[in-house]
Amino acid sequence: MRTQSLKFDSIVETIYSLPLEDRMEIKNLLEHNIADSRRNEIADNFIKSQEEHLAGQLKFSSKISVLKKML
Repeated sequence: MRTQSLKFDSIVETIYSLPLEDRMEIKNLLEHNIADSRRNEIADNFIKSQEEHLAGQLKFSSKISVLKKML
């Protein structure tokens, strides 16, 4: 864990030392990467929920008391 922290600190220091334009480009790259990762996660969850639905593993209700019990 300590080694990862040192690597992270080193990366952060390196980024901070870059010119503003490069830092802005890194920011944009990270934002797009995070959005892509989140979209993939949502897609994976959707596929998983479809599989669970087809397997009859999902239960539905519109009653709050029933929903609370499902949790």
